[in-house]
Amino acid sequence: MLRPPESRSDENLTSHRRPRNLAASVARFSTRHRATAIVGWLLFVIVATALSAVIGTVGAEDSDYGNGESKRAAEIIDAAGFPERAGEMVIVQSGTLTADSIEFRTAVRDTAAAVEGTGQVENVNTDAVSGDMHSVLVTFDMKGDPETAADRIDPVFDAVAGVQDKHPDLVVAQTGEVSIDEAIDAQVSGALGTLSMLSLPVTLGILLVAFGALLAAVLPLGLAITAFLASLGLLAASSRFFPADDTVTHLMLLMGLAVGVDYCLFYIRREREERAKGASADQALAIAAATSGRSILISAFTVIIAMAGMFLTQDVTFISLAVGTILVVATAALGSLTVLPAMLSKLGDKVDLGRIPGLYRRKSDGRFWRFILRVVLRKPGVSATIAALALVALALPALGMKPASDGIEGVKHDEAAIKTYDRVQAAFPGGADPATVVLKAADVTDPAITAAIADFKTKALATGQLHEPVSVEVSPDKTVAQIHIGLSGTGTDDVSEDAVHTLRDDVIPHSLGGVAGAEVAVTGEAAQSVDFNHALTRSVPLVFAFVLGLAFVLMLVSFRSVVVALTAIVLNLLSVAAAYGALTLAFQHGWGAGLMDFQERGTITSWIPLFLFVILFGLSMDYHVFVLSRIREGYDRGWPTKLAVSRGIQNTAGVITSAAVVMVAVFALFTTAPLTAMKEMGFGLAIAVLIDATIVRAVLLPSVMAMLGERNWYLPRWLGWLPQLSHK
Repeated sequence: MLRPPESRSDENLTSHRRPRNLAASVARFSTRHRATAIVGWLLFVIVATALSAVIGTVGAEDSDYGNGESKRAAEIIDAAGFPERAGEMVIVQSGTLTADSIEFRTAVRDTAAAVEGTGQVENVNTDAVSGDMHSVLVTFDMKGDPETAADRIDPVFDAVAGVQDKHPDLVVAQTGEVSIDEAIDAQVSGALGTLSMLSLPVTLGILLVAFGALLAAVLPLGLAITAFLASLGLLAASSRFFPADDTVTHLMLLMGLAVGVDYCLFYIRREREERAKGASADQALAIAAATSGRSILISAFTVIIAMAGMFLTQDVTFISLAVGTILVVATAALGSLTVLPAMLSKLGDKVDLGRIPGLYRRKSDGRFWRFILRVVLRKPGVSATIAALALVALALPALGMKPASDGIEGVKHDEAAIKTYDRVQAAFPGGADPATVVLKAADVTDPAITAAIADFKTKALATGQLHEPVSVEVSPDKTVAQIHIGLSGTGTDDVSEDAVHTLRDDVIPHSLGGVAGAEVAVTGEAAQSVDFNHALTRSVPLVFAFVLGLAFVLMLVSFRSVVVALTAIVLNLLSVAAAYGALTLAFQHGWGAGLMDFQERGTITSWIPLFLFVILFGLSMDYHVFVLSRIREGYDRGWPTKLAVSRGIQNTAGVITSAAVVMVAVFALFTTAPLTAMKEMGFGLAIAVLIDATIVRAVLLPSVMAMLGERNWYLPRWLGWLPQLSHK
């Protein structure tokens, strides 16, 4: 049975009894002690930022990465005391001459002499000749610390360029670890920082349109930036326990802007709305704290729960991204619940300083959203069916999603060193980035083991999947040997993956596997990709179960309804699935290659789907909690469910649209990043937020809730012990 709406005017609706929830209590303290709240927040930000500068952030080392067998191989190599080197190579190639011709041999000798003449290299080798005799690899190592090799490589580049000038009829080109790092740095250096900085004026511009006043627009941006700065200090401290990945600070700024601006929008727009209804400044702030403040609290917990699921992967990158996001979201929520109400209380009507003619309005008429909701709620069954079918259709391509590590395929191949890498890969399959077989024994120079290594080489080359050049490197104590061998494929594709399986499951057991007491493990880019994907596949169900389970419990406790909790989960999964489908079409099938300028490779970067799931689930719940809180608020006042749904969505549509536009604009900026993985992340986040804020919130949610009616609020009697939380 529908409960009759209580007879009260909109003005009376602003006269709530004293708020009892945590957000309201914190806001009440902040508004009573404004100086304490504002100064306290500034001190917190200053101290945290100083902490970051003083103690620094501990970055993840190479040894922190990896999974399974490839990580074990890397650990054996690290423990064996191999000298750390930065390997480089020069390919000498001709379309007509062969390696035994005089001119070709002269070019190879000149190359070796030129790089040795710089005094910057060692271990020069010219033995690698391609099967067609048209290519020779001159390999060498940079002297000194590999971490600073880039500072000493320019003379080597110049020497190789000199040989190329001397032999114009041949190709003489350099690539290698340092060269490729330099090439990638040329693409990436400053690009992510520039994009992050561009996001600030873009966000400010959107907020100016949303609020129509300069000061009101600056407040959310100020909170987001200070929350980000403070969270960097917290990251520095936490990195002692969870080493930070290189990309985490960019994600933190992205998420700090997204949630920080969202939280402020929710708060300020609700305060404005209540003022427009006639409430006093104190009343409006109290209502905003009790309603929007509570939504912020629930939303932050939901995002934190979603990100905490990534700890189950036991992967350093995922854990680092989770820690960074949790810190910035928690800090933004803290600021929204403490310093924001204090600032609004102190400013009062001055928050609207700098009004922009034509943009400023205290209250939106909401005619557009009233029209949409009228159409949707007139036939909710039809609306829900059409919207659901559209999202399912968009999600279908995700069934064919093929995750794979990106490796060097994730960057544009327009730098000389990367083009040379491709040339080496074509002439010497796997030669530019070979697999490394690690053999640990009492003495790897023992004749029996030497014979086993020779047998391994013979059997490996006979497969047709493993190729020359093959080289062996022995540790100083002769207990570990590294056998480097080329793999078919690009290093990250199915061909390379099959070659790794052949190496591990066939070649090694029938050669090195016969060495008594020996330990054998395979590493290298392709092996690491195989192991990472295997570990990811194993952890995905755990992450999904953890995130969905805890999110359901949080929604159940927050809204005291099994149906509302289940609906929230299903709708959010549907929007994530649709985003997966769009991502697959744009990147795996290459529909967006021209627009977003990336090299199509027929796969999706392996870490992107899980990352998008946890981020999108948290951000989608952000909107969902805000809308549901407003709907429940109306229902608790005695409105019929359909009216509560209509009013709740209509009253939140403006702020959600503004918040979504900010997120979509900021995320979309990252589709211009030089790395394909960053493009995938930006596109996936932008399209998901767009879907969520339009189709899901404007059509699916109201139509489903209208069809369910009073059943939305179903709670079994045996759950009656759940706490009754105030929504007003």
